[in-house]
This record gives sequence, C-alpha cells and structure tokens, in this order.
Amino acid sequence: MHIRAEAIILSTRNHGEHGVVARALTRADGVQPGYVRGGRSRQLRPVLQPANLVMGEWRARTEEQLPALTVEPLASRASLHREPLAAGALEWATALTAASLPEGQAYPRLYDGLGGLIGAIAAAPLARDWAMALVLYERLLLAEMGFGLDLSVCVVTGVDRDLAFVSPRSGAAVTRGAAVGYETKLMRLPPFLRDGGVAGWPDILDGLALTGHFLARDVLVDRRVDVLSARVRLVDRLKRAVA
Repeated sequence: MHIRAEAIILSTRNHGEHGVVARALTRADGVQPGYVRGGRSRQLRPVLQPANLVMGEWRARTEEQLPALTVEPLASRASLHREPLAAGALEWATALTAASLPEGQAYPRLYDGLGGLIGAIAAAPLARDWAMALVLYERLLLAEMGFGLDLSVCVVTGVDRDLAFVSPRSGAAVTRGAAVGYETKLMRLPPFLRDGGVAGWPDILDGLALTGHFLARDVLVDRRVDVLSARVRLVDRLKRAVA
C-alpha cells in the first residue's frame, strides 16, 4: 500500500511514547489513517494541527497494517487557532468530517468543500463571512452521507415557490401557506440554503439549527455523538458574538 497525496489533517491521537496516529482527508482516497513517528515532537506537532494542508505519504506492507505516514507542510492554519471563533469552526469542521466519513472511501466534493470552508475562514475578516459557508458544508456532508435535505419543492403542495420551512421529520421543504397552523412544529428555511446570496445572522443561525438537527439525528449517533460538544461550543460563541 502506497499513497502520496495532498491531505487535510482531521485529527490526531497519541500513540506510544513519541508518535501519533493522524487521520487526514485526501481527495482520491478519502480518509486515511497513519502512524507518524515522532509526531509529538516540537517540529511535527504544529504540522499535524487539524485543518492544516500537508503532502502525506502512506506506506504499509499489507492493507491490514496501519501505514507509516510522513508529512510535509503545505499550508498552516496556526494563526487561525489563536482566534476563538475561527478555532472553534476549524475544530468542529474537522471533527465532524473525521467522525462521519468511513476510511478509504473517496468523497471529492467533501474534500473540496472542506478546503473551501477552511479557505473562507482564513480569508474572511468577520465570522459572518464564513459562518454561511459552514452551514453549506454541513448540508453537503448530510447529502454525501445519504441524508440530503429536499429543498426543491413543497412536500405538501408540490410547488417550488415561497418555500419557508422544513419538516424536522422528512427534511423536505414546506411553503409558507402550507405551514399555516404548523409553524411551531417546523424549522425555518433560510433563503440562502436554497437560493444562495448573502445571509444575515438570523438566517445563518436558522441554518445552523436546521443542519444541526439532522446531523445529530442521522449522522452523529452512537459513539460519534461526543463530537457534537464542539458544535455546541461554536454555536454558543457565535450567538454571543452577535448578541
């Protein structure tokens, strides 16, 4: 087994006295784990921070063996980890990806989407400028995992206009008219999730509530539910920042 590819670091855990097992997302080979000798050293620890882009090389004698992984830094996100909101977003996005994806299965759209989100966080001066990208990435991940939201037409009437709500059970859109009397049982559909454009904080928070509901219900179940704590912290920080 031999893979050489650009990869986004998702997570690390200590292994042995000096090494770490790192999991990284590649475009063609999906999530790949590997043992990094000396990964806890002063030299390699910054390279292995989640959200960093590296050139990784995995080698193993058999498919069953944990590969040895060597990494070369390509893009560091160290400066973002010093900003509480940006750091929280990177922690959540990488933890979500690591917890959701099976190893060795390619998800090129998620690789591109995660890279785009990290780039938006790095480039945007304000959290509002990347928070919308975070919601869109969560929606993409839901779709890639087989739990996509159906926002094309109203599940009740079949029309594709004036869609304002989403059913928390089916993930399908509902028009404003069809929702009369049931508004409190439905979730708000922020326009940017369907039509694009720029979103303000109320719509962004509605989007986070929507994708968060389906991530918790359909994707982050069993042992993976623990990673939701990173999302709770991030959303709380965002709400305090805009209060």
